[in-house]
Amino acid sequence: MTRRELAHWARQPVQVLVGLVFPVMLLLMFGYLVGGGRGVTGDYLDYLVPGMLALTMAFGLEGTMLAVTRDLDKGVIDRFRAMPMADGAVLVGRATADMLQSVLGLAALTGVGLALGWRVHNGIPAFLGAVGLLLLFRFAMLWIGIHLALVAGKPELVQAVQILVWPVGFLSNAFAAPDSMPGWLGTAVQWNPISRTATAVRDLLGGPGGEAGHVWAAVVWPLALLAVFFPLAVRRFGRLNG
Repeated sequence: MTRRELAHWARQPVQVLVGLVFPVMLLLMFGYLVGGGRGVTGDYLDYLVPGMLALTMAFGLEGTMLAVTRDLDKGVIDRFRAMPMADGAVLVGRATADMLQSVLGLAALTGVGLALGWRVHNGIPAFLGAVGLLLLFRFAMLWIGIHLALVAGKPELVQAVQILVWPVGFLSNAFAAPDSMPGWLGTAVQWNPISRTATAVRDLLGGPGGEAGHVWAAVVWPLALLAVFFPLAVRRFGRLNG
């Protein structure tokens, strides 16, 4: 199933390329065109890059969601379920391919950040820990996307669901510090799981905006989301023929 998904990359290279280039464009736009950094002390690039890394893990779910809904709409999943394979192989294969693409996305964005002058201040072990938090968050978001795709069932409904990711993504501390926002808005931003991951990554990498003690929250939030949406997705998939 994973090889099947990776084979789609070769037939749709533009879609893969867009997924890698889009977060780079956001990084350049907010770093040099739009500006920002309200309430940020220190180098804004050191604040922005970890925020963009976290935001990237929340974006780009539409590729997986569209793949799932297309297979549902065309009856491909029904044919797979009739074959001698574990029911979860279809979902796990899709999830594995998405995680591989997420690793490529992190590598591309990290490379651009380094080229722009961003640096990791706390060494390689801290960087690897930050990458682990980012991929854990992506894994949780991925299963939310898979569950919503199974519920939607039609490719045309995915866009309506994907629109919801944008306000959640921008209602985070990726671009500005919550302290510079109105009280109610800053509180909502601080509770956003994206903000928790971004703050923990900044702390691990030694950048401005990092706060000690947020690593546990960046672990608990994704695990809580996984505890809810992973069984929901598996249960929904198991009832497709019901």
